[in-house]
Amino acid sequence: MKKYNMLTDKPGRSLFFFALPMILGNLFQQFYTTVDSIIVGQFVGEDALAAVGAAYSLTTVFIMIAIGGGIGASVITSQYLGAGLYRKMKTSVSTALITFLVLSLVLSVIGLLGNRAILIGLNTPGNILSDAVLYLEIYFLGLPFLFMYNILSSIFNALGNSRTPLYLLIFSSLLNIGMDLVMVQTFHLGVAGVAIATVIAQGLSAVISFCLLLRLLGTYRDETNTKTANAGEGKAEADGTEANSTEVNGTEARNAEETDAGKRKLYDFAMLGNMIKVAIPSMVQQSIVSIGMLLVQSVVNGFGSSVLAGYTAGMRIESICIVPMIATGNAVSTFTAQNLGAGQPERVRKGYVAGVRMVASFAVLICLILTAFHGPIINAFLEEGSDAAAFATGNDYLTFIAFFFVCIGMKAITDGVLRGAGDVVVFTLANLINLGIRVSFAFGFAGVIGLEAVWFAVPMGWTTNFVISFISYLSGKWSQKKLIKVSRGLRV
Repeated sequence: MKKYNMLTDKPGRSLFFFALPMILGNLFQQFYTTVDSIIVGQFVGEDALAAVGAAYSLTTVFIMIAIGGGIGASVITSQYLGAGLYRKMKTSVSTALITFLVLSLVLSVIGLLGNRAILIGLNTPGNILSDAVLYLEIYFLGLPFLFMYNILSSIFNALGNSRTPLYLLIFSSLLNIGMDLVMVQTFHLGVAGVAIATVIAQGLSAVISFCLLLRLLGTYRDETNTKTANAGEGKAEADGTEANSTEVNGTEARNAEETDAGKRKLYDFAMLGNMIKVAIPSMVQQSIVSIGMLLVQSVVNGFGSSVLAGYTAGMRIESICIVPMIATGNAVSTFTAQNLGAGQPERVRKGYVAGVRMVASFAVLICLILTAFHGPIINAFLEEGSDAAAFATGNDYLTFIAFFFVCIGMKAITDGVLRGAGDVVVFTLANLINLGIRVSFAFGFAGVIGLEAVWFAVPMGWTTNFVISFISYLSGKWSQKKLIKVSRGLRV
């Protein structure tokens, strides 16, 4: 894979090569969750698939909180990196890791204590409730490892290193699939076996990620004498991005390093405050789809386990299809943060155009694939003897949603710029409105037009979210946001 520099290379080129490993990595992550469903549906049965689907919507909310928190925290890290403040960059990393480890432990306890009540509140069919609860109990026991794995991946991306998360995701995915087969076919553990495989695979990847991160951070020099540091062969290099570049937007990096002088802190509460400003809206944005899915699923649950099984299959495919959009949006967020940290807002605008072109291309390709092959894709999830309603639900959803992925793509790119800049007010409002539309329309019209209300609500929410965020982007106010302080001529 080619080298690139997000501060100096052509925006489209650097964004593409940075986003590509993120897209591939997230595809692998979605791939093994999809294989989970296929193995359960083919070797355990339709009810087991429905149980995993019921549990999955809840687990996704927790993981999206981790991803959103990681993205929010990584904005600060990326801006310090772009400004050449390596000591403060390291402090931001340790502050984020400690904070989210504590948060993951709290969420794990909440999940263990409340999962049954939540499932009952979501109208989960009685015939699958026990399996869904069992899956969640195992999942929440391993939540701290799953949580930290996603946080660590976000930090690698913030440092311009999107390859390491890709390699670890490939490793985790293959390990998870292998263990799925062993747990289900050899030990006959059913739904529990799938949950155990996921926890072990991502837990091991989290430990490896942490060790690799420590090694990467060690390559960034803390010296205040920039000339001395730069003489050390430009050692700190993050996936092709020169860490010790001698100049940041035409200003000597020496100025940034002098500002960065002093003893490095392990935890900085002031820095945490700036992280929270971006992290909380990012958590909202990342979890908004999952929360919407969770609430909307209560509507789907009322149609029975067969419809839920088909819906689960369709949602698994949708989760894969939106990966290129979401990953490119996250890449735009990092690109924005680094370039604003270096005082280069015009590069952000060029990156935005490049990102739009990328997601539009992805959307067209995905639409063509789903339109042509939705039948065989859904059939892979269900036993031959499954209820006809399951097949019909999955196929109907895919043939409808295939034409609207461009909407979430545009939304993801625009949100990425606002998030990377720390412009969180409109960004948060747009995503909350997205959630409100999806939930209210599904609940309000499911009794009138049937399950199609769930289908229609999705693109309505995506499109409204994009329009609101795009108006904010056009205003240009995001380019004036300042999350970090840089002295002597360096600007954010």
